[in-house]
Amino acid sequence: MSKKILVIGAGRSSTSLLRYLLGNAEKEDWTLRVGEQDVAMAEKKVKGNDRAEAFAFNALDERERESAIKNADLIISMLPARFHTLVAKDCIRLKKNVITPSYVSPEMKAMHQDAVDAGVLIMNEIGVDPGIDHMSAMKIIHQIEREGGEMKRFESFTGGLVAPESDDNPWNYKFSWNPRNVVLAGQGGSAKFIEEGKYKYVPYHRLFERTRPISIEGHGEFEGYANRDSLSYRSIYGLENVLTLFRGTLRKKGFSRSWNAFVQLGMTDDSYKIKNSEDLTWRQFVNLFLPFDETLTVEEKVLRYLDDIDESDLSKIEWLGFLDEEKTGLADASPAQLMQKKMEERMSLKSGEKDMIVMWHRFNYEQNGEEREIHSSLVAIGEDDNFTAMSETVGLPVGICAKLMLRGEFDLKGVVQPIMPEVYEPVLKELEDHGIRFEEREIKGTNA
Repeated sequence: MSKKILVIGAGRSSTSLLRYLLGNAEKEDWTLRVGEQDVAMAEKKVKGNDRAEAFAFNALDERERESAIKNADLIISMLPARFHTLVAKDCIRLKKNVITPSYVSPEMKAMHQDAVDAGVLIMNEIGVDPGIDHMSAMKIIHQIEREGGEMKRFESFTGGLVAPESDDNPWNYKFSWNPRNVVLAGQGGSAKFIEEGKYKYVPYHRLFERTRPISIEGHGEFEGYANRDSLSYRSIYGLENVLTLFRGTLRKKGFSRSWNAFVQLGMTDDSYKIKNSEDLTWRQFVNLFLPFDETLTVEEKVLRYLDDIDESDLSKIEWLGFLDEEKTGLADASPAQLMQKKMEERMSLKSGEKDMIVMWHRFNYEQNGEEREIHSSLVAIGEDDNFTAMSETVGLPVGICAKLMLRGEFDLKGVVQPIMPEVYEPVLKELEDHGIRFEEREIKGTNA
């Protein structure tokens, strides 16, 4: 009998997911319903496929959610992360399996036993980061342990960047995912990790000063800054006794120092609204955060009052248009919202341009009394500004997981992450068929 899939959300990360599901719908005997507030966007992505229906959907309306969920065999939530719990609660009550690509929130984690009792599988963290990072890491960690090795250190970095052929700005960066998340990256508490057996905490205002250089063979120089919480992954990955566990975000070399100017100024703050923000010029917006001094220009004040900022960083700020005399035109806006508006104008992918996903792991372990190290890297280039590398690496793992769940391949219940072989092995194998594969290098006799 035909299986019914409900996809909630048809935003940019859903593009490749929907292509995968539609491409497999006839063979697997699926029908799709795609619910989206902007129904025209959903209709465009299903393109009149006779196995798919797009419909207007308000995810916050309990009756609409229940009606859509109860008539589906599998639910895929591509909503913003904060809304997944609404969907999950309904799925537990209606005994429907659900997939989300987002991190397991405390609220989602608290549903685990209820999901087990209901016989429901809630698969989370099955996108790129989180997702492909977990699966590719656990594959090698389990391999090291099977061969008698003992993990000592693990580091993992992922970045959504611009492909080299579309890199035409001094930041070496363009948006391939939610711009708001980029502006607010790192906020909401200290970054936490363990390094050589010592707990480390990096507050937000220091985050972009403490980067790590990373060289990926054949792809150049990068830098990584710490993600919010690496410590929780000791238990998730079974690495309670490792000396170092560090998860971070990748950027091209030099990005973080320049970005730190905005952090020092306070321009990434989203906690308050600026009075008459629409009437400010971009130059006046920057000047809001600088000391009053009529003898200095805004440029001179930036160089004088910010730490470790030079002319090259100032030129990047100027390139973005933050020193222009044009008005912002955005009313009742927070500093972060104004930042996002200007950056979207200058840093969005243009038609036909390509993005790039870069992931890099380092595994340091001891085997037969010898220190060993494995470097594993993934570089994926998007097709264009529609089928981006971000969309592919988020959507394809979700789609593959959906296929496996509908086939009954997993004997799993509760709130789950893709860290077990029965999940990551088939997903990683099929991802390779789509060109998403890791290069591994083993280094013997090293000391990390």
